[in-house]
Amino acid sequence: MQVTPDMIGGAKLRAPAVKADTELRAVADQLEASFLTEMLKSAGLGKSRDSFGGGAGEDQFSSFLVQAQAEKMVAAGGIGLSESLFNALKGRTREG
Repeated sequence: MQVTPDMIGGAKLRAPAVKADTELRAVADQLEASFLTEMLKSAGLGKSRDSFGGGAGEDQFSSFLVQAQAEKMVAAGGIGLSESLFNALKGRTREG
């Protein structure tokens, strides 16, 4: 006899919890990426240079570059904000 997830007690409860954790992790990563984007903008990343700059095109699309760089930073481990947010929000969803 093959054991299916329906036969195992609690399997139905764990699958939604894993999905919720995955979704919560994605939201926490997005929040960290947004935070890092604003920090990078404040640091001057993405501002066009006076000489040899890309002109109006560079100014219009630099925000996309900064956002992509922030997302790559989060994917590489970020600054730990995502993990803190995830743990805090996970604790709140379990309690309520």
